[in-house]
Amino acid sequence: MNWQEVRKLYPHQWLKLKVLENHIDNDKEYIDEMEVIETIKSDIEATRELGKCKENEAVYHTYHEEIYYKLKNIFGYRKVR
Repeated sequence: MNWQEVRKLYPHQWLKLKVLENHIDNDKEYIDEMEVIETIKSDIEATRELGKCKENEAVYHTYHEEIYYKLKNIFGYRKVR
C-alpha cells in the first residue's frame, strides 16, 4: 500500500508499519510501499512501539501528508569508556 491509501483506511491514528520499499532524496528517507502491522491507541504507546521497532519497521501518525524520516549524518561519534 502507499501512504495515501493507508491514510484513507486509518484516519487520525498511530500505526506501526513494515517498510517494503523506500528511497532517499537529499537528506530524507521516503517510504513508498508499506504494510500496516498494527494500530496504536495513544501517543505513549506509539513512543514505546517506536523503541521496539526492528529494521524495516516504522511508527507514524496518519495526520502527516507525507511519510519520511530526516537523515542525520553523525560525525565525531565515539564510544565513551
